Amino acid sequence: MNVRQLALATTSLLAALGLAACSSSSTGSARADTAGGGATVTVRLPDGGNSGVLALGRKDGSLDKALAKVHAKVAWTGTAGAFAPAAQELDANALDFAEGSITSAIAALAQTPGFKLFAAVDPDKLGEGILVKKDSGINTISDLVGRKVAVWHGGTSEYLLLKALEQQHIPVDKVTRVYLQPNQIGPVFNSGQVDAWSTWATYSVPTIANSGARFLTTGGEVGSENYAVWAVRNGFAEQHPEIVKALYTYLHDAGVKQQQNPEAYLNVRTDSGPEAVSDAQKAVELPIDKALGTAQPIGATQLEHFATVAQFFADQKITKGAFDVKPHVIDINATAASAK
Repeated sequence: MNVRQLALATTSLLAALGLAACSSSSTGSARADTAGGGATVTVRLPDGGNSGVLALGRKDGSLDKALAKVHAKVAWTGTAGAFAPAAQELDANALDFAEGSITSAIAALAQTPGFKLFAAVDPDKLGEGILVKKDSGINTISDLVGRKVAVWHGGTSEYLLLKALEQQHIPVDKVTRVYLQPNQIGPVFNSGQVDAWSTWATYSVPTIANSGARFLTTGGEVGSENYAVWAVRNGFAEQHPEIVKALYTYLHDAGVKQQQNPEAYLNVRTDSGPEAVSDAQKAVELPIDKALGTAQPIGATQLEHFATVAQFFADQKITKGAFDVKPHVIDINATAASAK
């Protein structure tokens, strides 16, 4: 999910807790292997799956090459998906880096601030939004009144629905939110148990391509400020700033290349089987990826938008008060200077 799209599968909460339990014997820092007289730091990243910059970086060796310059190597851990379980893995020292949305990051930081943010990608205006079936008869946000909308609690999904309702001055209690994990929602939506689905590109693309669903509204249309963000475990950031900088640089440069040639970042490992992106999905996916930006430093502009999102979540009772994200942000440019 572009940096935003790391996989087409979602890590479940149960899997996250299992990984956290397996990490209980960890020392609290990334493992350093001694080989050839030098220490190599092992960096734990979510598996990039079959599409995206990490997937291609794994296949062609470019990520290994970039990290080798700072005496680091990758250990692929689990799969990329919803940020909430990944945040738990960061907190439990089962993962060193993860990517998600600022909405999910705020919700996670408000509970256990075990990580810091070091990069951001502009909001996805085309791939996120509220899906409805093509023959649903739902044509405006007002048509959602009295209906059920599937959401994932406290992140992109709930944020987009609440933004859409606010935009149309519709009281939130006029629409029923059905809370489900993202990978559970597809069958529920397709069977008609809910009337709409607020989601992001990992799920909207295959749903639109395979079932003919359509966007009732998109992130761009509701004025979304839902940046994608990259997070690093606190202990790792303190011990290895040069690796954080190296990964940032890789993500930035690879994201530029992906925007220029998005098709090269699809079906990296295989073009068949359940992981593969079909031709129908490509038709939906490629315009979204081409419109996306790349990883950038988190500066004053991004912080202003983060604060607006935090205030919105507080106003909507998603969090208790407006969480201040700024103390949990790394100035990657300052990190670069200190790492020299």
